[in-house]
Amino acid sequence: MNEDWISQIKRGTLEYAVLLQIQKSDRYGYDLVQSMEDFPMLTTKESTVYPLLRRLLKSGYLDSYWKDNSDGIPPRKYYRLTSLGKEYLSKLDKDWKLLVNNIEDLRRSE
Repeated sequence: MNEDWISQIKRGTLEYAVLLQIQKSDRYGYDLVQSMEDFPMLTTKESTVYPLLRRLLKSGYLDSYWKDNSDGIPPRKYYRLTSLGKEYLSKLDKDWKLLVNNIEDLRRSE
């Protein structure tokens, strides 16, 4: 039963977590998957991240570009926040803080 609850939390917060990662620096899909491994509650798979990135692109929150790499590595598709994406992330920040505060208030109430 606990795993089901954790799965629901992940689904509900993954978009926010991905946008936070991209805000810090432009990222490519596999890089996002790897960086989420540093946060056990957010660990995810490529099959989850890539559809999310496509949806965020379609919504106008991200744009993408191809970047050539050295060392014979093929070019990678990088994602960055658009101005609309920055506004959206700012709203998510406010919503997140409100949610955490509400949960903390519930924990403290009788």
